[in-house]
Amino acid sequence: MFEEKEKSCSFPQELVAVNAGLASFDGIIAILAFTQLARIYTRNSQLGWTRQKVFHLLIGSTNAGYLVYFVLTLVAECRGWLCWSYSCGFVGMAFPRILFFATFLLLLSFWVDLCHQADDEEEEDDEQGFLEALLHNPLNRPRSSISDNRRICYPFRLIHVGSRQKIVILVTVLVFLFMMTFAVLIWIGMEENPIDSSIVARVYVDLSAALILLLGGALACYGFLLCRKMRNVRSERASSEIWKVAGLAIVSVLCFTSSAFVAFFTDIPVLYHWLELHTDGVYTCLLLIIYYFIGT
Repeated sequence: MFEEKEKSCSFPQELVAVNAGLASFDGIIAILAFTQLARIYTRNSQLGWTRQKVFHLLIGSTNAGYLVYFVLTLVAECRGWLCWSYSCGFVGMAFPRILFFATFLLLLSFWVDLCHQADDEEEEDDEQGFLEALLHNPLNRPRSSISDNRRICYPFRLIHVGSRQKIVILVTVLVFLFMMTFAVLIWIGMEENPIDSSIVARVYVDLSAALILLLGGALACYGFLLCRKMRNVRSERASSEIWKVAGLAIVSVLCFTSSAFVAFFTDIPVLYHWLELHTDGVYTCLLLIIYYFIGT
């Protein structure tokens, strides 16, 4: 799988520095996310897996995935791994992106829940704050003391996932299977046949960028609806939460749009296949920062 070409690190120094910097940043974010997850889980272990815990788990996993990708990109180039220029590098690039997509798709499902909270009995919680009600509610809704005792013994078997979160899981699984199909096509394209691996990778990247743009638009729409609904709640806490939601929606749209345009018009997402690409030092580094740092 990892056939080695001649072992010479011909990766441009600027790209080495940017990859190392991005890897360090993602490593720090992953550590912070997992540390926060451990702190929250220790403090509220009796609640099981809440939405807040799942959100931190996805953030940590996404950044850990990017850390592995950047490190392996450098190692693969120095050791001349042929597979990394094809399906292995493609999976390493695409998998963290899927986790990133799932993270904000999950956030979107929370916002949808909040917008329809009055009509959705399973999401109502009058004793908690407007936003905290959704973040801290357990994914598994207790039904009786017997089920609570069973949940302690079998915490994963008895988890009840909300209908909208089931859609998130389904979409994420479908996107993952879609990615693996493209990875197999890229693997087949390594041999002498009509399949062009680089074109297959480009098609996937463009489709992925389109999904990210749609997700950004949906976050903007539901962020606007949520802010309108929260204006009816007369409290200082609701006022501060409005700014948080509005800020997150605006930042998401700007970041998703910038990364999508980089994906549409450049070869930055498939830089693992860089030997067949035209790279231009500082310009390529700038696009890398926009796509991976600002865009995610």
